[in-house]
Amino acid sequence: MSQEKLVNTYTPEEIAEVLRVKKNTVYQLISRGEIVAKKIGKFYRIPYSSISFTQTGLDNDLYLAEQVDLKNIDSVHLALKEARS
Repeated sequence: MSQEKLVNTYTPEEIAEVLRVKKNTVYQLISRGEIVAKKIGKFYRIPYSSISFTQTGLDNDLYLAEQVDLKNIDSVHLALKEARS
């Protein structure tokens, strides 16, 4: 196995506990595409990134994009300052 960090995955039951909803609600969210899950055999596995919005208020892709923006904000401010002078 490579030395990549493995992503933690969870069962629908575990996600239901985290979100404090019924297990059936989690399955409905999966079927509507609101929670990304991978079906392996008969069982779903859900990466934490799929529910990170509950912690950040943003979908994971928006959260990651925001983090990139925040890292680059100083260079954007500098470029604006140079363009205005």
